[in-house]
Amino acid sequence: MESPYAPLSESAAKALGDKMYDKRKVASQEIEKMVTEFNLKNNSAQIRKLIEVLSNDFAGSRDANKRKGGLIGLAATSLGLGKDSHKYVNELVTPILHCLNDQDMRVRYFACESLYNVVKVSRSAIIPFLPDLFSALSRLVADNDQTVRDGSELLDRLLKDIVTESSQSFKMEAFIPLLKERIYVKNSFVRQYVISWISILNAVPEINMVLYLTDIIDGLFTMLEDNTQEIQRMCETTLTQFLKSIRNDSSSVCMEDTINTLITHAQSPHEQIKSIALTWIREFVLIFGSNVLPYASGIFTAILPCLECNEDSMKNIKECAVSVNKSMMKLVSSKEHKTQNIEQIDLKSIMTVLSRYLSHNSAQTKIAVLEWIYHLLINFPNEMSTHLNELGNNLLGILSDNSDDVVLKCISVLAEIVNSQHSKETTDFNKANYRKFLLSLIKLFSEDKSFLDNRASLIIRQLCVLLNAEYIYLTFSEIIAEEVTNLKFASVIVRLLNSILLTSSELFELRNVLRDIPNEKSAKLFKCLYLSWCHCPVSTLSLCLLAQSYQHVSELVVLFADVEITLELLSEIDKLVQLIETPIFASLRLTLVSKANNCADAQYLAHALFGILMLLPQTDAFRMLKNRLQCVPNYWGQQPVKENQSLQYKSNIDFVELTVHFKKVQKAHRDQRVQQRKRSFLVNEH
Repeated sequence: MESPYAPLSESAAKALGDKMYDKRKVASQEIEKMVTEFNLKNNSAQIRKLIEVLSNDFAGSRDANKRKGGLIGLAATSLGLGKDSHKYVNELVTPILHCLNDQDMRVRYFACESLYNVVKVSRSAIIPFLPDLFSALSRLVADNDQTVRDGSELLDRLLKDIVTESSQSFKMEAFIPLLKERIYVKNSFVRQYVISWISILNAVPEINMVLYLTDIIDGLFTMLEDNTQEIQRMCETTLTQFLKSIRNDSSSVCMEDTINTLITHAQSPHEQIKSIALTWIREFVLIFGSNVLPYASGIFTAILPCLECNEDSMKNIKECAVSVNKSMMKLVSSKEHKTQNIEQIDLKSIMTVLSRYLSHNSAQTKIAVLEWIYHLLINFPNEMSTHLNELGNNLLGILSDNSDDVVLKCISVLAEIVNSQHSKETTDFNKANYRKFLLSLIKLFSEDKSFLDNRASLIIRQLCVLLNAEYIYLTFSEIIAEEVTNLKFASVIVRLLNSILLTSSELFELRNVLRDIPNEKSAKLFKCLYLSWCHCPVSTLSLCLLAQSYQHVSELVVLFADVEITLELLSEIDKLVQLIETPIFASLRLTLVSKANNCADAQYLAHALFGILMLLPQTDAFRMLKNRLQCVPNYWGQQPVKENQSLQYKSNIDFVELTVHFKKVQKAHRDQRVQQRKRSFLVNEH
């Protein structure tokens, strides 16, 4: 009677299901010998029948020992078939694959061993099963049992060798989804397994892994956060290999999807991830040039916060961010591709990002943002016009920043905005643009005293360098002259503007213009300034002294008898006396000793200075001015003053009208002080 396990003998079948490994081993040797004989006789029917018995009755049995026997029997069958095992590879591999998931760890181990033997002799014939094998092994590498992990590792090495030597028959399209799925598993063993496969495939010349980079790059960056240094090292090495491949052949990579992934990871709190992502972005900007411009807003989001990284560990991150920033600026300013750049750049999204980072804590970041805004204004003036109003409001708030560098850069941008609104076809003074801007600035000064005290002088001086100083002063003067509510604030602004005018090197040219009041342009400027300078009587004196209107100064000094002499006023006169001793007023001092035709000016000036001397208490300033006047020779003696010889006479300025205005403004100040004192008294009474 034939054995129910035929062509296996009953004794062989019994031994194959024994709990003792040695007995199963002896049975497997009998099977290998039997299969070799069948194969020599081309008896494929018996071979298939044997495989079926081993698969169903043994590998598929509920008895763990039988399953082990079935696995060793299938391996023996493959060895017996030798090079012809490829004809039966499907029947051999399928039952073993099922056993790789067995609950019994020994069965799983023997499944690895059995499959190793099948793969070893089948070689390239195993390629169609690679996706299933990869999935199974990705679980076994994280098995709880060390022997199973060791067995899976041996099988994995063999599979990689076969893929490397049989790459042409390997179908990446079926394999990539498995990589993409497993790459996000957090188990360290699985991660190491996945990275090793990616690295091996990327090293095969016939396989262009860059084509599939978008499917796996996010997972690779995610794995960099693993706590295992070995995985971090492997992952970084693999990413470096990919980047090298892209440098050699950039046409294979999908730049659009990849750069978005890089932008995301460049914002990671993990230093290594951030550093590598920024390195990639730097390379992409160099490789793809203007093609990255549509992603400029995302790139800015990635690099701008990194410009503040000053720690040694973050040095590479900062260097990459700075490099990307410079490269992007070169791309934007490229004249060769200007039309193309305008089409590619999304200014709306860029300005949204830049505006957000204007409030960043880092001075370096804010400076970079301001440089970008300035850069865009220069290169795309027409396109930027729609953003100017909102931009101007945001920039005004930056002027109170603690960093002088930030403030100076902000002023440069604001000045460019004003200039960009100025007609390029005419040199006429565009009063509306200056007025709108300076009104906003004065409003800031009035709302924040510390801002006025600490930043106003710097801001105005820098604006006078970047814009037309004459236009700045004309506009300020017109605004102040219209001030009828807060006269005290008006006088503060006048003192500030006067101090800058008299002491700053930036205002050298403007001072020269005022000294030439017989000139029609100079006379117009002087008159405009005078109307607002009247809010501060001492500033009015200094303005007239600068403009060499000495006759009027001598008349104004007399009017000080009706001005309330306060400590603040005396302090201002003290400063004026000290200014008279500076190089700026050298011409004034020389006028006192002149024998020329301007003797009238010398007499008026001496009278004015003596009047100022009489206003002072006997302080250091009093003694300084007294000593100066004692050095003045009396060339003119008792000669009558000839009014028509003075400089101001030749200017055709109506000084009588100006005197009336001076009195009017001073009366308004006096009346306002009286009202304030009354209100203060009433409040204290209640």
